[in-house]
Amino acid sequence: MERKRVNAGTIRSVGYDQASRTLEVEFTSGSISQYANVPAEVHRRFLAAPTLISFFRDNIEEEYSTRRVR
Repeated sequence: MERKRVNAGTIRSVGYDQASRTLEVEFTSGSISQYANVPAEVHRRFLAAPTLISFFRDNIEEEYSTRRVR
C-alpha cells in the first residue's frame, strides 16, 4: 500500500486502500498498523485534520480493529 508522508508528531505516513477500506499508519518508531473497515470519509477527514495525531487518537485508534504489520 502506498503511503503519504505526513509531518504529525509520532505519525510518519498514512495510506488507504479504498477497495478493502484499510487504513495503514506508519509511526516514527518504525511500526506500522492497519485499521480495518475505515470509511473513505474518515480517511479524508484524517488527512485534512489540523492536528493529525489528535484526530487519530480521538477517531481511529480505539474505534477500528487493528493489526500490527511491523
